[in-house]
Amino acid sequence: MFLFIIGLIVLILGFVFSKGDSSLTKLAVGFKVFGALLVIIGIFWSCIVQIESGEVGVKKLFGKIDEDNLLTEGLNVVNPMVDVIKFDVKTQSYTMSGVHNEGDVQGNDAIVVLSKDGLEVTMDVTVLYKVLPSEAQKILKTIGIDYKDKIVRPITRTRMRDIAVYYDAVSLFSSKRDEFQNKIFSGISADFKSRGLVVEQILIRNINLPASVKTTIESKINAEQEAQKMQFVLQKEQQEAERKRVEAQGIADYHKIISTGLNERQLQYETIKMQKELANSPNSKIIIMGSGKGTPLMLNTN
Repeated sequence: MFLFIIGLIVLILGFVFSKGDSSLTKLAVGFKVFGALLVIIGIFWSCIVQIESGEVGVKKLFGKIDEDNLLTEGLNVVNPMVDVIKFDVKTQSYTMSGVHNEGDVQGNDAIVVLSKDGLEVTMDVTVLYKVLPSEAQKILKTIGIDYKDKIVRPITRTRMRDIAVYYDAVSLFSSKRDEFQNKIFSGISADFKSRGLVVEQILIRNINLPASVKTTIESKINAEQEAQKMQFVLQKEQQEAERKRVEAQGIADYHKIISTGLNERQLQYETIKMQKELANSPNSKIIIMGSGKGTPLMLNTN
């Protein structure tokens, strides 16, 4: 359209110059020819619209949206007076975060929800979604091109607040986190779909609990760790006591076997064997003989 306007201006100047003096008349023909070429090129260029991969184009003529014909990727021939609005149909993300410059909105844009136990919990969330190509005309007609601010942001924040009231703060942080995330996904999917959008995934990236709750959780974790440590010590002591009991039982069994298995004759026999071995040794000895059943006393004089 720009070339068309420039060519039209040059063409008008050519007609103006043709009515002037002779010096300008010579330039008039050149202006007319050049202006006509620019007009033709501008019209042709305005009839060609290129749609990139992952995009669709919606035609709008004098404010009226063409709901029947959707422009797809590649080169498309259109009315030069038509205004083409392009929609990105690839996966898009919208982040609401408390970290500066991380989310789509600058500053602290984290979502603050009220839990079942009346505590304020702060969450960083990313929504992955995309535009349904077949619904692009409907989106432009009913919502506009700023569907992020009109649909994605408010619906996500509202649904998260509505669902969070059914969970206590600690559950949101730990055991019920996946369940909470799935319920949010189910809750906003229907809302998005009715407006021509598809939710692909909800990512709860961070959950910040109040300081008092964090302190309570840390105390609980420390107490559990101490209890586990004490349990380990008790198990170790029980194992040691069991080991000593088994050892004592073994010693008692040993003495019982000895006391019941050896008789007087066997003891005398063992004594005679020992005396014989001492008598055969080359060392000098003094043997003190006793009376009765006593065992002789042998002294080594070396």
